[in-house]
Amino acid sequence: MAALHFLLGAALLAVQSAAQTTGDDAEQIALRNADFATSLYRKLASTTDGNVVVAPLSLTQGLAALAEGAGGLTQEVLWSTLNLSPLRKADAPDHLPQLLHALREGVQQDFSSKYDEVSALFAAQPVEVEVAYKEHVKQYFQTEVQNVDFSKTQAAVSAINDYFRSRTGEKIRDVAPSTLDANTQLMLVSAAFFKGLWTLPFNASFTQEERFYIDKYHIAQVQMMFRSDKYYLAYDPALKVGILKLPSSGGTAMLVIFPDEDVDITSIDDEIFANTYMEWVKKLKKTRLEVQIPRFSLQQSYSLKNTLASMGMPDAFQGNADLSTLSKSAGLKLDEVLHKTAIEVDESGSLADSAPPADPFSGSLPPRLTINRPFIFLVYHEATKNLLLIGRVIDPTKN
Repeated sequence: MAALHFLLGAALLAVQSAAQTTGDDAEQIALRNADFATSLYRKLASTTDGNVVVAPLSLTQGLAALAEGAGGLTQEVLWSTLNLSPLRKADAPDHLPQLLHALREGVQQDFSSKYDEVSALFAAQPVEVEVAYKEHVKQYFQTEVQNVDFSKTQAAVSAINDYFRSRTGEKIRDVAPSTLDANTQLMLVSAAFFKGLWTLPFNASFTQEERFYIDKYHIAQVQMMFRSDKYYLAYDPALKVGILKLPSSGGTAMLVIFPDEDVDITSIDDEIFANTYMEWVKKLKKTRLEVQIPRFSLQQSYSLKNTLASMGMPDAFQGNADLSTLSKSAGLKLDEVLHKTAIEVDESGSLADSAPPADPFSGSLPPRLTINRPFIFLVYHEATKNLLLIGRVIDPTKN
């Protein structure tokens, strides 16, 4: 299909920040964020046969805040893991924080979709966090630092969960597990919630129960949504996958990656890279189509300590970590990274943005795309191409 040309950084150029973000900066941030996002997805997908969903931009904000509290090798590996080291400037230490702040502002100002992301650092009660550091990460990353008494584990769990519950309007619950290590010194927690408000909403009266083929031996009964309209579609012959774009209000969209029937979805997991995603977006072409896709709701919680250590930042978790900008407390290290993401996909549309359905009786019947096998999805900000969520649906009935 003919490639669609676009300027990756167009919308972010208009965002006012002290950094005066350039188009090249915006493009680099998007590409590097996508690189981190897809690397993290491949790691998580390789550890489970089930559903996956993660919000990389939320995690990036939290890890960037931690990097600003680090020094020496610890800071280097944190920025390197995020693939953002090349954007740092020795003579302008606030350059990268300002870029990330501009990114967040540019993304958030567009949202009328239901998207919330929160990140926070929780330090043990004796740890004295530098006031200047607290103010810095709150300003640039909207990441707060709070002290909790981890020796009182149940109270600490409640404090962390209450924090995220209140800041996501009750959408994210139970980020922290039921028990925590009483010896925890420092913990990074991030979470995100997304509910698409489609510009081409599905008519609930057309939703019906149909089969979803989990694998050769397992079938689930799902609520299959339907709409006939003009959609953006592409096909990747090398990977043998279809790419469907579901536009959402507020400048977001979801790509649905649907492998051919003879293709194992795990083989596609291994091929998802930043450039793959960018090329898929460029290939999209508008066409009349009948779309069937299951209604689904996913919530996934992760302890990312081992995953992030394997991605290049083990130093942050070791006793010789340098977190001297965050606190002067001796021997301070990062003990845990918790992350939770929730996504809801149903018929909902935005009244402001919704388009009426195409006339089903005009012309010949369009082809039908039925998403009735495992698929991958990527939620992104259209103007900047920054990935907000990435995941995989193996069984839509499993939350």
